This record gives sequence, structure tokens and C-alpha cells, in this order.
Amino acid sequence: MNGLDFSCIPVFQDLSPEELGKVQVIFREEARPSGSVIMAEGQVGDEMFILVRGQVQISKAMLLEGMSVPLLNMESPRKVLATLKHDAHPVLGELALIDADLRSATVRAVTDCLFLITSRELFFGLAQREPEIGVKLLLTLGRRMASTIRRSNSEVVKLTTALALSLRKGI
Repeated sequence: MNGLDFSCIPVFQDLSPEELGKVQVIFREEARPSGSVIMAEGQVGDEMFILVRGQVQISKAMLLEGMSVPLLNMESPRKVLATLKHDAHPVLGELALIDADLRSATVRAVTDCLFLITSRELFFGLAQREPEIGVKLLLTLGRRMASTIRRSNSEVVKLTTALALSLRKGI
């Protein structure tokens, strides 16, 4: 794959050179132009992406589908959650490997990007053939998801506290 060093990608950090060779075959490289939607919130997905070149922006709808809030006059009811650069090789869409649910956010290319992409079928095929590699990768992804949940829980507590204080002042 164009000489890309998989050992520099954090999600593969616990793998030996032999294991990395087995992992490389389930990924393909794909370029996406600036402005393109990599994944769209609310759509079903079955692929995981690793950003290896470029920059992406992750956003989420601020309102539930079909909801209208008359007091909110906004051009775009979306909130930018993060802008990620390739230097950390961020993983995107990993939940799609675990379940077949809807995408939880939209990812858009800010610059021309290059991704490593695998599907649920290829990922779990490898995990069945090579259970030790599968366990290592799933543990790494699980730790990443746990960290995301902890950060989200902390943000929910902050927001609900701010809302409660705001409502109390209004009484």
C-alpha cells in the first residue's frame, strides 16, 4: 500500500510485524476530495476509516429530525464536534464494525484526504481466522469507545448542570 507504515497507526500499536502484515490485507486505500461527505449522520454504515492524509470535520445535528424550534434562528442546525488531522491517524466509523446501526455523526473532508478503509465483513473475517489479532484490535477499539463515552458523560453532566442553573435563575 504505497509504503504506508501501519506500525505508526495507533490502532495497530499492539500488533507484531507479522500481525500487521495480516491486517494490511483487509484494508484498501481510498482518496476523497475536499468537501466530500465521508459518512453521513443517520445513514447505515459498515465501514471503518483511518485518516492517513488530510483533515476532516465531524458534525452532528443539533435538533432531532423533524423537530423545529422557533426561537432558534440558525442557518445550519449542525454543531461541529471536532476537526481532525491525519497526524494522529484518527479512526472514524468504528461503531459500524460492531453494530449495524445508523451513523452517529457526519464526517466531511476539509482537505483532500486519503483513508484506509475496511468493512465489517473483512474485519470479522480476519478476527475469525486470527483470533489473537481480533482480540487485540477489538480491545483497542473498545478502549477508544470507552474513552469517548466517558468524555460524553462528562459533557452531559456539564450541560445538564448549566441548564438546571439557568432554569433556576429564570424562576
